[in-house]
Parts: sequence; C-alpha cells; structure tokens
Amino acid sequence: MRVDAVTIFPEYLEPLNVSLVGKARARGQLDVHVHDLRAWTYDRHNTVDDTPYGGGPGMVMKTEPWGEALDTVLADGYEAGAREPVLVVPTPSGRPFTQQLAVELSERPWLIFTPARYEGIDRRVTEEYATRLPVHEVSIGDYVLAGGEAAVLVITEAVARLLPGVLGNAESHRDDSFAPGAMADLLEGPVYTKPPAWRGREIPDVLLSGHHVKIARWRRDEALRRTVAHRPDLIARCDPAAFDKKDREMLSILGWQPGPDGRFGPSASDVEE
Repeated sequence: MRVDAVTIFPEYLEPLNVSLVGKARARGQLDVHVHDLRAWTYDRHNTVDDTPYGGGPGMVMKTEPWGEALDTVLADGYEAGAREPVLVVPTPSGRPFTQQLAVELSERPWLIFTPARYEGIDRRVTEEYATRLPVHEVSIGDYVLAGGEAAVLVITEAVARLLPGVLGNAESHRDDSFAPGAMADLLEGPVYTKPPAWRGREIPDVLLSGHHVKIARWRRDEALRRTVAHRPDLIARCDPAAFDKKDREMLSILGWQPGPDGRFGPSASDVEE
C-alpha cells in the first residue's frame, strides 16, 4: 500500500516511523510519502490560507497550493483502475471512521490524505478531485482538533494493522472490537495474562480450564456485558439475527429484551429506573 499525506506540519507525522507502521515501512509493506504543502506556494510568506468569503472568523486554506500539490502527487504513479488512489479528507463533518471503513481502505492500493488546518480547505478542492477519484470525507469523532494530522495517524494505523503480514499473528484482529463478523457491533471483553493472582485479584477460573468452548462463551458474554455497559447504542442497532440463544439469555440477564421489531432494548423497568 502507498500512503501520501500533504500537510503544513510534516513533522507532526513523524510517528509514522515507529511501532507497527514504522516496521511495515521498513519491510516495504507500506510506502509512505509526507509532503509539505508550502512547497507549492510562491510568495515570500508561503501563504496557504486567506479570509473566508461571506465573512466570519478564522481562515480558509486556499485552492491553488492544494490543487498543485495533489496534481503533483497524482502524477507520480497514477494508473486508473488497479492503481487508483482514494482521497481521504479528515474533517469533523465527514462520515464516522469505523472498523468497517478501515477494512475497506485496507483493500485499496493507495491512500492520499489532506489534513487541513484553520477552518478547513476551500470546498472546491474536494469537489474538483471527486470528479477524478473516490473521495472519503472522514471524521474520527464528534469533536474538533486544531488540524487533521492526528486523524491521519489514527486512520493510517487502523488501516495498516489490517494489511497482510503487518501483525505478527494474522488472527489478532479477528476478535477486535467492531471486527467484521461476530464482533461487528460489540466491544471486546477484558483480557488477562500471567500471573494468575495479583494483589489479591485472580483471573476468572474458566480461562484456566482449557475448555475452549466454555472460554469462547465466556468471552462472548463479557463482550455483551461490556457493550451494554459502555455502548448500549451498539446493542440497540444490532441485527437481532446476530444473537444466538446464549446471547439472548445473557442480554436478558443484563436487562435487555427484544422489542416489537425484534431489536433489543432495555426492559421497561430499567427504563423507568
């Protein structure tokens, strides 16, 4: 996979040289290019922003440097079809970044990021490049940062760890929170390691039993328990068909019952409380 990021703060993306992403780069599994947007400015102040039309506070990033930067990046290896890049625009007004979207992006050969600053990039830039290649406007959460570079780090790491050979164990991500399949709308439950007792706290006996079916059931129950406690919205929107008989029994214990449409919600007594 190739990753390009155009930014006015290239140093912000230095963490792409460490940990799993850094190792993937060293092994040639990930080809990362970070570009300084100011390289495509021509005044002595390297201006990348201007005041917004219509007035208001803040500044808006200009079309000219972004257009020239993206044209240059695209000219370096763009082949329609198999080599088609995807433009990823980090923005609070984008679609939520999810594990499913991470999976989709991990299947693409080339990602180009446009982390903005100030009030964002002149809208015409996104509209222009949407006529040439797929564009994903993506939000990593319901909050606003000073710039999009942190989102580039988040998205790149979430995507890179899904690439073949990046994780030491290819099965590691299958039981992750939100992983496609059985965990699509669930949070992963608690995990434990040696020693079996620490400061008077012991790990659950089932994890020492060697009974793989019981362990799998315990992990599933704990995932349901944690999701109900921390993200009940995930249970409420989950397809009822995703729950087997044992799931339904655990949800009942946790105070959740199916409604008229089959979807689970808190029982009436829990709602009143």
